[in-house]
Amino acid sequence: MSTTPLAPEEATRLTEFARACKAAARSVMLYPEGHPAIAAGLGRIVQVTSPASLPAPLRLTVLADALRLDGREPSRPDGSLGELATLLHAHRVGELTVHPGGDADGWRRFLLLLGQPPDAIRADGGIARIWTTTGIAHVELREVDYTEVLRERPGGLPAVWDDVIANCLAGRPLELSRDAMRAFLEAGVDTARLTEIVAALDAQATAAGASVGAGTAALLTLVGGIADVVERQAPDRREEMMRAMAAAVGQLSPEMMLALLAERHREDGGTAGLVEAIVSRMSDETIARFVAHHAVDDRQPLDRLAEAFHALVPDADHQERLLALAHDEAAASPFGSREGFEDTWNEVAGRLITSYSDEPYVSDDYARELSSARGRAVTLEQVNEDPPERISTWLGTVATSELRRLDLALMLNLMQLEDDAERRMTLVRPLVALLEDLLLVGDFEAAADLARPIVADARPQAPASRRAAATRVIDGLVAGPMLQHVVAHLAAIDDGQFERVKTLCVSLGEGLITPLAEALSTEERTRPRERLTAILLAFGAVGRREAERLKGSPNPAVRRTAVQLLREFGGTEALPELVELLSDREPQVQREAVRAILNIGTERAYEVLEQALARGTPQARETIMQALGAVRDERASPLFAWVIRHVDHRGPLATIYRQAVELLGGLKDPAGVAALREALYRGEWWAPRRTAHLRRAAAAALARVGTTEATAVLDEAARSGPRGVQTAVRSAWTGTRPAA
Repeated sequence: MSTTPLAPEEATRLTEFARACKAAARSVMLYPEGHPAIAAGLGRIVQVTSPASLPAPLRLTVLADALRLDGREPSRPDGSLGELATLLHAHRVGELTVHPGGDADGWRRFLLLLGQPPDAIRADGGIARIWTTTGIAHVELREVDYTEVLRERPGGLPAVWDDVIANCLAGRPLELSRDAMRAFLEAGVDTARLTEIVAALDAQATAAGASVGAGTAALLTLVGGIADVVERQAPDRREEMMRAMAAAVGQLSPEMMLALLAERHREDGGTAGLVEAIVSRMSDETIARFVAHHAVDDRQPLDRLAEAFHALVPDADHQERLLALAHDEAAASPFGSREGFEDTWNEVAGRLITSYSDEPYVSDDYARELSSARGRAVTLEQVNEDPPERISTWLGTVATSELRRLDLALMLNLMQLEDDAERRMTLVRPLVALLEDLLLVGDFEAAADLARPIVADARPQAPASRRAAATRVIDGLVAGPMLQHVVAHLAAIDDGQFERVKTLCVSLGEGLITPLAEALSTEERTRPRERLTAILLAFGAVGRREAERLKGSPNPAVRRTAVQLLREFGGTEALPELVELLSDREPQVQREAVRAILNIGTERAYEVLEQALARGTPQARETIMQALGAVRDERASPLFAWVIRHVDHRGPLATIYRQAVELLGGLKDPAGVAALREALYRGEWWAPRRTAHLRRAAAAALARVGTTEATAVLDEAARSGPRGVQTAVRSAWTGTRPAA
């Protein structure tokens, strides 16, 4: 693999895909069909994988906890990459290729497939085979063949053993290929390898939340499979295998050890003999290591270790010898170098050597039931006493969507009922995590419901205890990935959902304004940028200072957004910032600034434009006049009239004056007639050519306006105006004088 990290653009593309895929997968798995969160999640992944956003296919290599694009990883891995990799790896997906242009239905079918239990998918032929039958081509899968992996890597088989352990934990019988049998045979006589495998099974059972009974059953399945292979393939190595197993089970937790020892008393299974054979071969050193390891582990309950110790070594004299060995093991560990080790060990040893009894805590009746339960474990999946409709109803009560609803209701109730300040503070982290999770999957309705009481508690009139906790929640949201999740959905959600988002953002207060402006300054997509602008505007004048920050962005699109914000906030106080943008190097930004100044429409605004025209470069003047010419409504009339009355029709601004006359006539606004009349009569006898040219332009503009007032001005000029004015009017009418 190349050690060169992905380029920033490629890393961003990969991360955005992983985030979108993870969020959409959660939505599809958590919510019933038709829920708005599903549409939002699918819309986001469709947008991320559209031809506009994904110019070339994504070819991903899937590892157990990482994704690689063309053999490389981002320099800063994102958590979503590991989560998506874990989901794909569970289905044995080794390579994933995403082509641009997938639709929402295709992605939904793919994510629903990923959401099914891996063992069920494998029972139907594997994920690659099932996906091929759908005929959907925007996603290509390559499933890992672990038999091939086994052939290629006979020395270390983490993927194969992970799969074997998963099968054992799922309660499925072992179906071994020839190569897998060889691996079982090698592991059965390799103490180090077998110890590693047993420790991995114990750890995976704990991580998966499996019960002690399920973990013990998985261990017995694994050990029984290995013993069976050794018995058939190499019976002469049976004793070697048993001693290796005895050393390996010394790595178990006390709970698992107790459950394993209880198997010796079963009368309805064939595992009692195997367990007895293994336990009887556990050496003093193995038991001592077992005791030493767990005695110094603060996470393990000492009473369960004591019970396991007494079950392994019932003889009191033998117990003392083994505790001496365990002391030496513990002293050689890092724990032994701690200050006060000897005092701590003496206390632990005293509790271990004392005959353990749970009599003070367990009644006689319960103890009998407990012993009976240990002696005859029952697999609930094999009991079919309940009818299907009852099972279906029960499953509905523990469905993910129902648990999500109950989780939300619990949080709301706790916020409403709990008044103790310290206890309310303990709710801050789970509240922030739940809100971020809801925003990640696009469930804005539920997020708004949860945020509403928090916002109410943050108001000044709320009790101090409630206000402190609510403020902490809001601060945590603003500082976290909340806005990142929101922006990810802005391109796909409908207007109703956007209104909820906007209301939620505004309710969280002014602390969100700066992150909003920062998100807006880096956003390239048009629709999210428009919606971020709308959210900022919803904050009112408080958001104006952030608009001033945006005008310095290197992105022209963001500078145009800054102009739009300043225009919307309005007021003469925005003129200094807009004047700066009149000199922007991007013509489109200049045009937006001109329109914003026109929108203000005050005398001061017109003076600002006149000064920009007088002092600007010829190119800037041309851009401003083009922007003015593009405004085809009455907003521009007062400005053109102001230019005609205040700008000198001679000198460097003569062209601007002439353009204002022509543009005012093109608007056909009756409000411009008075200014055009002034232009018609203006002129100097010592510059007859320039005067005639300007008068003809004014007369033509009045003729274009064509209203009764404009025609009256031309009639009056034709009858009684100076000779030059009469000539200009006749030229404008050119024989087509309107009827009186």
